[in-house]
Amino acid sequence: MDPLRLGFFTEIYHPVVNGVVTSVDALADGLRKRAHEVYCFAPRMPGYDEADGPVFRMPSLPLPTRTPYRLTLPVVSRRNLNAIIKRLSLVHVHSPFVTGWMGLRYARRYGLPLVYTYHTQLEAYAHYVPFERNATRFAVSRLTRAFANAADAVVVPTQVMAARLRELGVTVRIEVVPSGIDLVSFGAGRRNEQLRVKAGAAGGDRLLLSVSRLAKEKNLELLLQALALVADPTLKLVIAGDGPRRQELEQLARRCGVAAATRFLGVIGRAELPDLYASADAFVMPSTTETQGLVIAEALAAGSRVIAADAPQNRDVLGDAGLLVPSLPEAFAAAFADVTNEPYAGVETARSAAQRFSIETQLDRMEALYQSLLRPARIA
Repeated sequence: MDPLRLGFFTEIYHPVVNGVVTSVDALADGLRKRAHEVYCFAPRMPGYDEADGPVFRMPSLPLPTRTPYRLTLPVVSRRNLNAIIKRLSLVHVHSPFVTGWMGLRYARRYGLPLVYTYHTQLEAYAHYVPFERNATRFAVSRLTRAFANAADAVVVPTQVMAARLRELGVTVRIEVVPSGIDLVSFGAGRRNEQLRVKAGAAGGDRLLLSVSRLAKEKNLELLLQALALVADPTLKLVIAGDGPRRQELEQLARRCGVAAATRFLGVIGRAELPDLYASADAFVMPSTTETQGLVIAEALAAGSRVIAADAPQNRDVLGDAGLLVPSLPEAFAAAFADVTNEPYAGVETARSAAQRFSIETQLDRMEALYQSLLRPARIA
């Protein structure tokens, strides 16, 4: 297809590391490699300067909660940016908040198609808003419905999320396009004994791995409680990632008596993740609030044994390639007890299950979606 000029509007971007940022980056980088122009519009982050890529930052203010998100001020002050936006082929928004509405406004002003990717179940994040929980959930559900219905098409990563949006009253076109990963990179991960030792597992120890932002909605306390129930000194847990609940989780590990068996690694570079996945004896996923759970796909691509909380979206991604258990400490503890440090027999099954999350498949489907929405005059 002919090259396109695409505007990505996202509420959160670098230096924050989370699933949305990873997904936006993977899609933008893949599209650029296919000769499309992708411009990202995101809130300015104090003390952070862009390293590379055509990213335009808008003024922002801090929010009155413990969150990496910023309140975007909907101002594009540089005259040349308006010229860039006017020449876009299509606007693709990744949030229904301020930057999303900016994208919607520009799409309508210049007659551009609008695509919205539903990355986040906003109801699961109601605890970040200093208002009554049920009222907040109701408000964000209405926001999601209104914003989605203003788009020409909505992209969701799983069938479960498509059904969820229909339940909320979304009536526009919905396309199920799983977020893609670099299968070659994650498939190249190899077990590394030095890495295992660095993570706290020596000799005959068994190593559990979690890769997650350390936040309330990720349910990481369940892992610490399950580890305490097993009470086996050869079982170790390493948590890669950072976030607002790190200190609380470290304190909980001490209260549960598993601090010595738990390592908090902080943010890990993406280049290091494949070997980390491959070096663990099991990847563990306690969250039930994801729209897809990109880390499950990454773990599968690395050939990992996966133990995940039984939620519809986790079931959609994992299928029969891993173990789904109730979201209870006792259930996870029972699954942990069965983990061995022997080579995993299901490596090929896991890698085969990851094939549908190829970034190339995602790019093919997104290009087809974009093309279906374009008028000929908007193709470069």
